Amino acid sequence: MWKTILRRVLAMIPQLFVLSLLIFILAKFMPGDPFTGLITPETDANRLEEMREAAGFYDPWYLQYYNWIVNAAQGDFGKSYTYKVPVSDLIGDRAKNTLWLSLLSVILLYSFAIPLGVLAGRYQDTFLDKSIVLYTFITYAIPTFVLGLLLLFLFGYQLNWFPTSGTIDIKHDEGTLGYFWNKIYHMILPAITYAILGTTGVVQYLRSEIIDAKSMDYVRTARSKGIPVRKVYSQHIFRNSLLPIAAFFGFTITGLLTGSIFIESIFGYPGMGQLFIHSISSRDYSVITALVMLFGFLTLLGSLLSDIIMSIVDPRIRID
Repeated sequence: MWKTILRRVLAMIPQLFVLSLLIFILAKFMPGDPFTGLITPETDANRLEEMREAAGFYDPWYLQYYNWIVNAAQGDFGKSYTYKVPVSDLIGDRAKNTLWLSLLSVILLYSFAIPLGVLAGRYQDTFLDKSIVLYTFITYAIPTFVLGLLLLFLFGYQLNWFPTSGTIDIKHDEGTLGYFWNKIYHMILPAITYAILGTTGVVQYLRSEIIDAKSMDYVRTARSKGIPVRKVYSQHIFRNSLLPIAAFFGFTITGLLTGSIFIESIFGYPGMGQLFIHSISSRDYSVITALVMLFGFLTLLGSLLSDIIMSIVDPRIRID
């Protein structure tokens, strides 16, 4: 297993290299540059040209790519033209916020989805099952920005139950218990939004697997031995029904770490998703390329994590 994991990690290197080349070329095709937004009637055109030349924008593309990839391999992604700070420091600060939001979102997502999926599968074709299926249809159909704006308007502006932006109130000192709880308080509404939208696939997959498992021979054998129904579901059906969930669990984790663009933008949450949108609008190439590289790496990592998790859930599966 460990040899396979090592081979998969080594295989990521050429994949990331191809991805980096595509990102760099596509970034060069974007109209304008980071200095375009500085143009005003009083702007000195000569000064702008000097800035572009100092940034290396007039060097051959292959030389620019070589310098960028060599520096990136050393953890140096350059400096943000918009925020005037190193890209690695900027992404690091935003990644902390996205990490905390992702952790809370995953906890809420599976706390909601797994019980709903089990109940829907166990009580198939009952009113409870039909209500849960209707809920999944609604959450699947509703766009992210619609639900986000609706919850923000209702619970943020009308009821004033949750903050409408930011990650912390300035009145709290870092390292205190109040700071910790206030940070969670700011994450609750965007995390609930993601959890509601993310339950659809988990509930449907788990429901289908439980319905199929109920007719399996091992379940009939367990029932014929007089094993209580609750024990049959918890020790036999439930574990075997988790395979589709485990298959997507790695992608769910890494997908959340990339930051939800819509949710972070709607709730004014300064994470990596919101940073990505701002970087595109301001043509901050150094931040864009670094973020896309990070997102690509997390996607490859998610695939590997899903295989590892599946092999743990079901010992019959081995990633050989």
